[in-house]
Amino acid sequence: MNVPGGAAERAALLRSLHVPGDPLILTNVWDAATARAVAAVPGVRALATASHAVAEAHGVEDGEGLTADQALEAARIIAGAVELPVSVDFERGYAADAAGVHRNVLRLIQAGAAGLNLEDSLPGGMLLPLPEQLERIAAVLAAAEEAGVPLALNARSDALLRGGTLAETLERGNAYLAAGATSVFIIGLAGADDVREAVTALGGPLAVIARHGFVSLRQLADLGVARVSVGPGSQAVVLHHLARTAAALTVRGDYPSELTF
Repeated sequence: MNVPGGAAERAALLRSLHVPGDPLILTNVWDAATARAVAAVPGVRALATASHAVAEAHGVEDGEGLTADQALEAARIIAGAVELPVSVDFERGYAADAAGVHRNVLRLIQAGAAGLNLEDSLPGGMLLPLPEQLERIAAVLAAAEEAGVPLALNARSDALLRGGTLAETLERGNAYLAAGATSVFIIGLAGADDVREAVTALGGPLAVIARHGFVSLRQLADLGVARVSVGPGSQAVVLHHLARTAAALTVRGDYPSELTF
C-alpha cells in the first residue's frame, strides 16, 4: 500500500508524547488553515482533529454525519498541510463492523494520520458490547501492523455519558489498554477526584477533554494525565471571535487589529 513518507516516524513520535505527568496538549483543528495556524505555535508537538468541528465545517451533524470518504478527505487535507503528527478523531471508524474499520484505518494511514480516536458508543446512545469494541480495536492495530505504521490509538470510552459508573468505565479502559490501545480517552470526568481515580486505576495513559472551568492544565499534569485536548472548544473560540468581529464591522466600529492579510 502507498504510505506517506515519514508516516511511521510521525506515528512513533505521537505515541511517545503520551507521558503521564507531562501531558500532550492538543488544540484541536478542523481544516488546513487551522492546522497550519496551530502547528506554527512554538512548543506545539502534534495536532488532533475534532469530529464535531470537522462536521460543523461541512454543514452536517457530528456522529458520523460525514461519509467515510468525506472524513478521510478531511484527514488527508489536514495531515498534508503540516509536518507534525496528526491524530484524527475517527469516531466509530465509519464502518458497521470490525472488517470495515480495518479497511478504513488502512485508508486513514494512507491519508497521513499518525493516530486516531476510536469511540465505543453508537449514535442512538448505546455502548457497543465490550467484545465488539475489542474486535474493532484489534482491527485498528492489525491495519497499523499491515501498513508498518505504529498508530497511536486513543481509545475513547463513553460509558459515563451513557449512565455507567466510573468503575465500569475504567474496566472498559483497562480492557482497551490490554488489547493494545496507546491511551484511554474518558469522556465525562467531573473533576479532580474523578481524574485522580482514573489515573490511579488505569494501567496506562489517561486522555481527557478540557473546557472552561475544568481542572487546570497544571493540576491535570500534577495528577498524572498524559493527554489533554479541547475538542470542538477551539472552534467555539474562533467562531466567537469571528462573530465579535462581524458585530464590530456591522456597526462601523474599529477594525480589529488581526484584520489583515
